Amino acid sequence: MSKPWTLDDMPSQQGRTILVTGTGGLGFEDAFAFARAGGEVILAGRNPAKGADAVRQINEIVPRAAVTFERVDLGHLASIEALALRLKRSRDRLDVLINNAGVMTPPRRKTTQDGFELQFGTNYLGHFALTAHLLPLLSQGHDPRVVTLSSIAARGSKVAINFDDLQAERDYKPMPVYGQSKLACLMFALELQRRSEMNAWGITSLAAHPGISRTDLLHNEPGRRSAQGLLRSLMWFLFQPPAQGALPTLFAATSPDAVGGGYYGPDRLGETRGHPTEALIPPQAREAHVAKRLWDISEQLIDTSYEAQSSAETRSIPPTQPLVREG
Repeated sequence: MSKPWTLDDMPSQQGRTILVTGTGGLGFEDAFAFARAGGEVILAGRNPAKGADAVRQINEIVPRAAVTFERVDLGHLASIEALALRLKRSRDRLDVLINNAGVMTPPRRKTTQDGFELQFGTNYLGHFALTAHLLPLLSQGHDPRVVTLSSIAARGSKVAINFDDLQAERDYKPMPVYGQSKLACLMFALELQRRSEMNAWGITSLAAHPGISRTDLLHNEPGRRSAQGLLRSLMWFLFQPPAQGALPTLFAATSPDAVGGGYYGPDRLGETRGHPTEALIPPQAREAHVAKRLWDISEQLIDTSYEAQSSAETRSIPPTQPLVREG
């Protein structure tokens, strides 16, 4: 890129509807930037109190912001499907989906409500399911884009995907499992672009990562008193601000220079900080046959077919009461 990309370069989002998962950290910064640019923003997360607070903060800075909160638990397939159903009943399109929310390195293996390993189930599989259920709305969007968050931790996976222990039931090590969940996110973004082109879905799929950013992931899991949590607290200056870390996602979601199948991250110090640029795609993420296998297994795990969703008629769903705005 000829000059550093900043929020001042972000195109107007007037007339566009954007769904962002995650109400704090990067998700909040994404939502704030979209609202400031005139977009209609839906913040989706597990905690209604945190969601309402995020909406309130955005409205204080952008008084006329069109921002609402929707509850979803990405570790619960029924909650994901319920969110998609509510959106299908209240609108006929979605222009941007930001698959952002996640959990990071719980010290002990945990599972989602559906029995999947927590990091794989939330970071990857929950967003895989959400995108599937929202496919009918996205296919009706104006220049629709799906941006899925990966991580520089995805580079650490020695193999593409460990299908022999996909849920880390036999060997749970927090960081390698996190890295594989984020590698799966990157492979999903690339495979979604391939399938969109092949099936004429009209959706542009991209991936992004925030470098090393000052979010609460390490405070939430594994916790403030863990080695990682203490590093985050005491060495805060090593982490770039969330607003800076959000820039690659916002570039991927809005810039005319971002291309389908692209991967974007910070441009300095090994992609740990800086302004958006093309990020390094690990060789294992390019293995299309592995991505296809992961996709097929994922459809089985969520019991939902993208092909079936792509042919669904959103207007056939009967209307209900309009969504209530919070904030």
